[in-house]
Amino acid sequence: MRVLVVEDEPRMAALIRQGLVEEAYAVDVVGRGDEVLDWVQSATYDVILLDIMLPGMNGLEVCRQLRDQGYQIPVLMLTARDTLPDKVKGLDSGADDYLIKPFAIEELTARLRALARREGPSKSAELVVADLFLNPATKLARRGERSIELTAKEYALLETLMRRPNQVVSRHQIIDHVWDMEFESGSKLIEVYIHALRKKIDEDYPVKLIHTLRGLGYRIGEDENR
Repeated sequence: MRVLVVEDEPRMAALIRQGLVEEAYAVDVVGRGDEVLDWVQSATYDVILLDIMLPGMNGLEVCRQLRDQGYQIPVLMLTARDTLPDKVKGLDSGADDYLIKPFAIEELTARLRALARREGPSKSAELVVADLFLNPATKLARRGERSIELTAKEYALLETLMRRPNQVVSRHQIIDHVWDMEFESGSKLIEVYIHALRKKIDEDYPVKLIHTLRGLGYRIGEDENR
């Protein structure tokens, strides 16, 4: 899942980013409200964490503009304002949820999972491809009865593939959902992580699930030629 964090206080932004990265989210951070539309036009985000008090344009107006322009990306409003009128203003501007500062990262990630569930049951249900299982809530993977330990980035890559079973997933799609804006276009990181996933998922099994389609991308599923 890729998240845009809109927060102008550097320490708070850094803490949120670190907490989300440790939970396998890809995170971009922007500090001005009037730059948000440029960011959502240049990348695909699964959710926006939006502070209200921002330079350039406040979060309420940012949210209104996003909705006016047809963006349906879930928005979780972050603010220190906890009065009922403030919450109503945030929700009326188009926000999907409202979180009061200060908050624990565990509550933030729980809110993100709740937003994912609103998009449909497939967003939160256990993912299954052949005998490979992945639980988005617990981040646990297993093939058959054997548990598979994954790093945060391995999990994010595997989730991206498993949400598109038997489909070609391009490098661009992987970058959009797994890495942030700091990803270098010529990097071999995707290949490195695909290799790591193959060792954990396919190496000890006669049926290979991760396939490379040269020049196109990757596909997860049983070999179509079997």
